[in-house]
Amino acid sequence: MNILLTTVFDYPHAGGLSTHVTTLKAGLEARGHHVDVVSISDASPVKVKLMAQGPSFLINKVTKGKGIIWSRNARQKLLAELIKEKVKTRSYDIINAQDTYATFASLESGVPVVSTVHGYMAFEAVSKGSVEEHSKEAQYLQQMEIKAFKTTRKVITVDQRIKNYVADQAGITATAIKNFIDIDSFKPDSSNKMTFRKKHHVSENAKVIFIPRRLTKKNGVIYPAMALKEVVKQFPDALLIYAGSGEEMGTIKKFVAENNLEKNVSLLGAIAHDTMKEYYALTDIVLVPSVYSAGVEEATSISALEAMGSGAPLVASAVGGLKEIVDNNVDGFLTEEKNVEELTDAILQLFSDKDLSETFATKARTKIEQEYSHLAAAEKYEAIYLEALNQK
Repeated sequence: MNILLTTVFDYPHAGGLSTHVTTLKAGLEARGHHVDVVSISDASPVKVKLMAQGPSFLINKVTKGKGIIWSRNARQKLLAELIKEKVKTRSYDIINAQDTYATFASLESGVPVVSTVHGYMAFEAVSKGSVEEHSKEAQYLQQMEIKAFKTTRKVITVDQRIKNYVADQAGITATAIKNFIDIDSFKPDSSNKMTFRKKHHVSENAKVIFIPRRLTKKNGVIYPAMALKEVVKQFPDALLIYAGSGEEMGTIKKFVAENNLEKNVSLLGAIAHDTMKEYYALTDIVLVPSVYSAGVEEATSISALEAMGSGAPLVASAVGGLKEIVDNNVDGFLTEEKNVEELTDAILQLFSDKDLSETFATKARTKIEQEYSHLAAAEKYEAIYLEALNQK
């Protein structure tokens, strides 16, 4: 098949959706399909700024939330133009839209459309602070989600909870295909641990905790820093490394400064996805401390899957899709969200018990190979595409 993946967001970028697209593309191509990607990054930067970013900023100053709606509509229009141009160059069998407004843009092409739902668009906008809770703007975004669910041929969700959300909101039966990773790319690489530490200026003796997360509220990124305050009392060489950017950067910096933790915290900002592999290899523990925020729960976290696939012991919050992928005290630790004491205890236990860390890492890798392979996921996507094409 000739398959087109579309999104109104940048591609590639640092984030789960972009990683999903890259990995799905690789899986589908391994099965013999031709796959292209069209995103807002293919539009003229000047057009994006003049039509979406600039007006959105000004409109949001007047009414919070209206700006994001303007931006999404403008991005939809730009993406629709790009898709129409792309379909002139190749006869695509199907388009797999990766977000609500990409669905609308893709439908304009006349090519059959399947949509993947990665989260809760309206609730996430509220959680991020872009839209006021219970506002007309929040209600409008939710109506757009429902419209997209109903107008696409098939809906795929990345976990069971989002599948239930689609059913509750739109009465549509989606297919849940859990997130996945390239198991050949993200694999244990302990033999290069010290090489990567040297490359990234990390002490050989440091007890490294890695947080591969966007610095946003729903990702609970402040709680590792709060736990670190207690961890350094037993392990003064503990080093907390954040790889991500976002609105919580200032909150973390303030807490770190107030508690004299500057030498124990490294804020890398957003880093290349390939570089993530090196940090997974050099770390001792990976944290995915997500929290429930404004109706939003973590889906099947790609960061958590990559950590498990890379042989790094994982500590995650017991929320959303994380509860589906981690078997507590078997292949990782699940802790109560926002519970700094539990998070601290989990870190200390893994730092103190090398055998436990290795057991978690081995069992997690086995699970990833058996249940979260990009090749197996691509086969499931292919089946949905064929169903959509046969739908009248």
